[in-house]
Amino acid sequence: MCGNLGLYIHVPFCGRKCAYCDFYSVNWSKSAAVDYTAAVLRNIRHYGDDSRIVDTVYFGGGTPSLLTAEQVGSIIGEIKSCFNLDDSAEITLEANPCTLNAEKLKELRNIGVNRLSVGVQSMIDRELKLLGRVHDARRAEQAVLEAAEAGFENISCDLMIALPDQKPDDMRYSIDRLAALPVQHISAYILKTEKNTPFDCAEIRDRLPDEDSTAELYLAMVELLEKRGFMQYEVSNFAKNGFESRHNNRYWRCMDYLGIGPAAHSCYEGKRFAVERDLADFVSRDVQQTTVTDDSPCGFEEFAMLRLRLKEGLILDDVSGHREEILRKLPPLVREGYAETDGRRIWLTPKGFLMSNSVIEYLVF
Repeated sequence: MCGNLGLYIHVPFCGRKCAYCDFYSVNWSKSAAVDYTAAVLRNIRHYGDDSRIVDTVYFGGGTPSLLTAEQVGSIIGEIKSCFNLDDSAEITLEANPCTLNAEKLKELRNIGVNRLSVGVQSMIDRELKLLGRVHDARRAEQAVLEAAEAGFENISCDLMIALPDQKPDDMRYSIDRLAALPVQHISAYILKTEKNTPFDCAEIRDRLPDEDSTAELYLAMVELLEKRGFMQYEVSNFAKNGFESRHNNRYWRCMDYLGIGPAAHSCYEGKRFAVERDLADFVSRDVQQTTVTDDSPCGFEEFAMLRLRLKEGLILDDVSGHREEILRKLPPLVREGYAETDGRRIWLTPKGFLMSNSVIEYLVF
């Protein structure tokens, strides 16, 4: 056991698959959602341990907001019954703007959801259409305003950059519109063309910004967001003071989290394991079937890699056995503007985050 526990609930339903997405999801139906919810409840009971304090719960997907407020509430209620759910727990629900309305938002807030992650992606309608999103910018804005009216004081929005044909002014427009809303957190991602998705084709790749243009967009995005009060705390995450995602921080700090649902991953009781990407299999079993992916997680390499994704960086005393080797490799990275150090810790700059895989591999492996 490693302190408090986070729970991740993977909700595998979507109304329509986005053209760029390779996350596991299936079409929603009323009966499938009922069967899925029952299976989640069974698994919560199986893993339940009232000695474990749960301080974060994250409904991810897919589109978790396709579940009814009653279904979400039953899952939260079962967590309360089977674990020690902290009174101040962060409970996040990912949501598509088109699945929200004022009444549902009030219901979600009343059952205990206190953080909303809205899949906005862009505030430009032609970009949203290209991405295959079912909402437009006006609906996204309305959803955020309705969420604030319903009492949500912790709202995150997703933003994608380096889209086909995207110009710096396009990105700036989306950031300005989001920053003007009652939003406390922005997760901003560079679009990647994943294999076997509709975007995995020459027509899309030929329209993507080149490597230099993508770098310029990313660095401009960091500057724009920080000027508007959203400080970078991780490669792709920005928050106003005090609104960093507590659940996602678990991943980067090698803290325990338990995943429930098809395609969910866990780092729990000294092992990493994953659930099969198969809804039918998940609902047919009393307990989800898992496969161990790492029976000794969070060794030096993984620990250092995850910490270097955070703006605060790696505290050298935490990896004292590797301190001299890291410091020996560091000078060229500092010289080229990829990393900085104060002697006690090292951290990557925005330029370093752009090359994080290569920089971290050089430092750590």
